Amino acid sequence: MKYYTEEHEWVEVAGNLATIGITAFAAAELGDLTYIELPAVGKTITRGQPFCVVESVKAASDVFAPIGGTVKEANQKLDSDPGIINSSPETDGWICKVEGINPADLNGLMTAEQYAVFTARAKKK
Repeated sequence: MKYYTEEHEWVEVAGNLATIGITAFAAAELGDLTYIELPAVGKTITRGQPFCVVESVKAASDVFAPIGGTVKEANQKLDSDPGIINSSPETDGWICKVEGINPADLNGLMTAEQYAVFTARAKKK
């Protein structure tokens, strides 16, 4: 199942492995991505804390961990082509895969339906 944060990150959980990225809304707001600082494999990330940085033509922005765990894999394709996040933010543009997750970290995250309502409100502001 896929979950979303108010900071516009997503996490998809399959067993004890979670894939993390930024949402299409965030990618559109950032504009064309020019660089991403990927988290190192083996790095422990903590829910709510920055775990990588994305840079675009508009700004640099921290990406916050929607859940905690240990980075098992980083999407190395983003090193040479960070624009994958712009063209496919919620599939091919994933940032990292994390293992050793705490299922309690999912509490308080939004479903796809809740996130759609949240972003619709954000667009009206």
